[in-house]
Amino acid sequence: MLPEHADVVIVGGGSCGCVLAARLSDDPARTVLLLEEGAAFGSPSAVPREIRDVATLPVGPESPWVTHYPGRLTAAVDATVTRGRVLGGSGAVNGAYFVRARPEDFRHWPAAWSYAEVLPSFREIENDIDFTGELHGESGPIPVGRVARERMHPVSRAFTDAADTAGFVPVADLNAPGPEGVGPVPLNVRGGVRTSPLLAHLLPVLHRPNLTVGGGTRVDRIVVSNGRAVGVEITGADGPRRISSGRVIVSAGAVQSPRLLMLSGIGPVGELRRLGIEPVLDLPGVGHGYSDHPEALIPYRFRPEVPAHSVLLEVALHTENLELRPYTTAFGSVIPGSGVADPVLGVVLTRPRSRGRIVFDERDPAAAPLLDYRYLTDPADREALDEGVRLAADLLAGMDDVVEAGSVEVGRSRLGTSLHLSGTCRMGDDDRAVVDEWCGVRGIEGLNIVDTSVFPRVPSRGPHATAVMLAHRVALLGDAL
Repeated sequence: MLPEHADVVIVGGGSCGCVLAARLSDDPARTVLLLEEGAAFGSPSAVPREIRDVATLPVGPESPWVTHYPGRLTAAVDATVTRGRVLGGSGAVNGAYFVRARPEDFRHWPAAWSYAEVLPSFREIENDIDFTGELHGESGPIPVGRVARERMHPVSRAFTDAADTAGFVPVADLNAPGPEGVGPVPLNVRGGVRTSPLLAHLLPVLHRPNLTVGGGTRVDRIVVSNGRAVGVEITGADGPRRISSGRVIVSAGAVQSPRLLMLSGIGPVGELRRLGIEPVLDLPGVGHGYSDHPEALIPYRFRPEVPAHSVLLEVALHTENLELRPYTTAFGSVIPGSGVADPVLGVVLTRPRSRGRIVFDERDPAAAPLLDYRYLTDPADREALDEGVRLAADLLAGMDDVVEAGSVEVGRSRLGTSLHLSGTCRMGDDDRAVVDEWCGVRGIEGLNIVDTSVFPRVPSRGPHATAVMLAHRVALLGDAL
């Protein structure tokens, strides 16, 4: 049974929500209520196998653990975009890539989030089994490790050798500041289990009497009174009701967080009126100016003797604005229902200039919005991605011990997205910023947003590790929130 009131209500049980709920409930005098629209689990043994098993990405068209959104990558390329809809969120169903943002990424953040300031939190969230010292943690809840070369899939070893031959620098620790190059990917995996904040942070503390988790609960609106968030309106198993709170933290993800703000009357006033929503606060940046990583996928064929594998991505090559990913198996083998039969090498643009927007349907503002990425609208993005595809083709040509001769088809490469949506409610102090440097919604007391939507721009590495760090660091504020 959900309470009538909580000191803190957290909307969204993804990676950030799990971290916040665990850390804020460390104080036994603070009551915390975590609300998740998808399914919830009461113990590690209740978590389904496909969510635990790193060899499966349960994000296909029939998956009960995700929400599908219509996406428009370019004017000519449509896509279906998936985000986690289950306790644990997208971090519970992803590829377990746990690479930190680079120091230069934080130059776009407020000064309180410089690399020097965030490094202690990166250390506190992890237990790195490969590295110790001033850059890494040894006792955090998230296990971080890398696949040793002798245990790597043949494609990972062949790609590493091809990159070495091409003159790229070997990098043993991609989570350390320093030169860019090729090396093993840090993974949040323990014993073949995708160890997300659901398993590492939240489930171990569910016994706390001051912590309640409500699954199957949709938050319909944030209640604002006299310029302060005072609760939420929800629809759950018992129908609609209101829960009051001392603070509301929205951690519903880079799509659902701005959507909830809009449904609550917080956003661009002209757009709110177009949608028939009574404005509460004019915040022009809600849902606008987001960034994500475009990814070109180059198909090819393995030699017949190349075996199947479990970890989807073991190594990566980083250049100034690219990441090349030699996936170890075809997506069709790890994503049920995806239908992608050929293995692919992913070419990711890590510092895109193009910006997208979320488009809400005026016929039904509560419906799944269109994600209008506007990829490659900046000519520099198109040029950089084309350069990456040429580099990938050259490296594949040097991998003839695993790649079947003549199978690389650059002309069949297709544009996709890395699903790293960021910046839909970005932090800052300009008139397009939605939250301040500590994730407080500008103009409303008692309301925070804590997830990748507040990133000023998508990090040059996948955002999961940085999102966990963000939630951990914001939770340390406790009563100062």
